[in-house]
Amino acid sequence: MIQIDGLSAPLARWALAGGALPTMARWLSSGSHTLVEWHAQLPATTPASQAGLLHGASAAVPAFRWYEKESGRLLVTNHPRDSALVEARFSDGRGLLADGGVSVSNVFSGDAPTSLLTMSTIGARGASGRPARYVSAYLLDPFGLTRSLFLTVAEIIKELHQARRQRLRRVRPRIVRTASYTVLRGLTNVLLRNLNLAVVAEHIMRGAPAVYCDFVDYDEIAHHAGPARPEALAALEGIDDVLATLEAVALAAPRPYRFVLLSDHGQSQGATFAQRYGNAVEDVVRRLTGAASPSVAGTGNDEHAGRIGVMAGELGRRAPGETPAAPGSEVVVVASGNLAMIYLNRFPGRATMEDIQERHPRLLRGLVRHRGIGWVLVRSRRLGPVVLGCAGRRLLVSGRVDGEDPLAGYGPYAAADLLRYDGLPHVGDIVVNSSYDPVTEEVAAFEDLIGCHGGLGGWQDRPLLVHPSAWPVDAELSDADAVHRQLVRWLERFGDRPGPGRRRGR
Repeated sequence: MIQIDGLSAPLARWALAGGALPTMARWLSSGSHTLVEWHAQLPATTPASQAGLLHGASAAVPAFRWYEKESGRLLVTNHPRDSALVEARFSDGRGLLADGGVSVSNVFSGDAPTSLLTMSTIGARGASGRPARYVSAYLLDPFGLTRSLFLTVAEIIKELHQARRQRLRRVRPRIVRTASYTVLRGLTNVLLRNLNLAVVAEHIMRGAPAVYCDFVDYDEIAHHAGPARPEALAALEGIDDVLATLEAVALAAPRPYRFVLLSDHGQSQGATFAQRYGNAVEDVVRRLTGAASPSVAGTGNDEHAGRIGVMAGELGRRAPGETPAAPGSEVVVVASGNLAMIYLNRFPGRATMEDIQERHPRLLRGLVRHRGIGWVLVRSRRLGPVVLGCAGRRLLVSGRVDGEDPLAGYGPYAAADLLRYDGLPHVGDIVVNSSYDPVTEEVAAFEDLIGCHGGLGGWQDRPLLVHPSAWPVDAELSDADAVHRQLVRWLERFGDRPGPGRRRGR
């Protein structure tokens, strides 16, 4: 099972037509595989989707990062200790990879007995199979190290050229592609990709019953350059080369293998909120609440920087990175793509719309009137969850719309997704989504990202699944948990996972 992080189904079809995915195209045109689209519920992020895909527990993750009032703690899922804590909350020991599977370069392990370069298991040893051996062996191999260093430098030079080309051609929208991102791109697009390939190939040759690996190359470049830009599509070509290599390895494996390709979410493009309106969302909250300095969590953190930290941690045999504790501010603002959550610490638990209006009478009115805000979700004591817009509101339980529907244009799943989202643990007192233009299909990220995901609008909730055509899809792929159940059924029917009531070997 190969995950192409961040690839939407519509863009995949475009890439197939443009020749960026020849191996996948060959599988589809030969009839051996079928491409279907599935729906990523809010929040459309890797941690939430992988919690669903690998464990059937997407409801345990409300965002890429969130604040927990009870402990006063900020959780960021690209920090190994946080991802381990989150997985411990929902794991039942029967994840997708529990029966001898291998997890490679994921956020969560799927309860795999062998877990390598995986965020949630970086600090755990023993059953994980001594992951440092794979990293050090790869780096100490003279050919592998020399080749990787050369290609990493070449990738960095390519990034410098492509960023300069965007500036000279005045491509819009674009962001400043920092030195830290330039280095990160070289490491994720070369070193981590090749290391993932080496690890997966080794376990195929060992006859592992199931392997799940996440390749983040495309997603990282799409964040900074744009999901449909040439450099992002070039990253897809590199991942397609990986598929061709693994296909050749599988032919020499001691047992037959079949490939399943999938993504966890898509991406939507647009100029950032700060670029369009001159200030960040936390500045808007500060002005409307009068808070001296809202605590701001994670508006500039590279999503995949944690993957490199995991690789370094594997070498150093320790879990890298500490989760910073959120300061004791009255107002905490947390951004994930074009979705932001506002927490008011004076209220224990979830503050109601009435509480918010009494404490900060200008806040909700000011947010919905801002041109960069598409809708605001709050919970009313009397009405239940309410979506507020600049010219109307929608009551999610009854479906009643007063005035203009604030969810118009956000897609057919918007209301159902928000009703479910309102019930997730640790959701902010106020949930804010950026504006969305259904003509250009652009959103406005609250982070410094051109391509983003996590909220509603555009292609970010439209991932794909490419599976062997002979394998039936038994139910609607309505969310990541449904895809998990389908993968489990395929493993039980065609793989090495014992079915219900059976033990291995029967």
